[in-house]
Amino acid sequence: MINHVINFFLAPKIGVWIAKVGERKALALEYVGLITIFVGYALVESANVAAALYVIDHLFFAMAIALKTYFQKIADPKDIASSAGVSFSINHIAAVVIPATFGLIWLYDHSLVFYAGAFIALLSLVASRFVNTDKYALSNASD
Repeated sequence: MINHVINFFLAPKIGVWIAKVGERKALALEYVGLITIFVGYALVESANVAAALYVIDHLFFAMAIALKTYFQKIADPKDIASSAGVSFSINHIAAVVIPATFGLIWLYDHSLVFYAGAFIALLSLVASRFVNTDKYALSNASD
């Protein structure tokens, strides 16, 4: 409930901030934050610290809206529905495969799951560096 209340008030402000600083900076901050959070999860021994990390974790996930706003800037409107369908399918596959795989890893060592999450966030951080910030290119992307 804490996450919902915080996000109810902060998510609109995060959206305004993303519009101001741009998607590349927002995604970079999100992924650096997630790397830090996941490493924190791997190392934490206090339930209170873990709970705080969980709340902060959800604030960073609110920044994921930057992926959607960037996609809307670069995609041809005719392609958005089909791309969303493919994205939904890929996310569904990942939502099944990753938890099953990470569940097996958890049986060996739970901290490895969080280090793997930090590694995935690191890969996402690298990928976010390819986000085009040229306003002219973005305005003509769907032409």
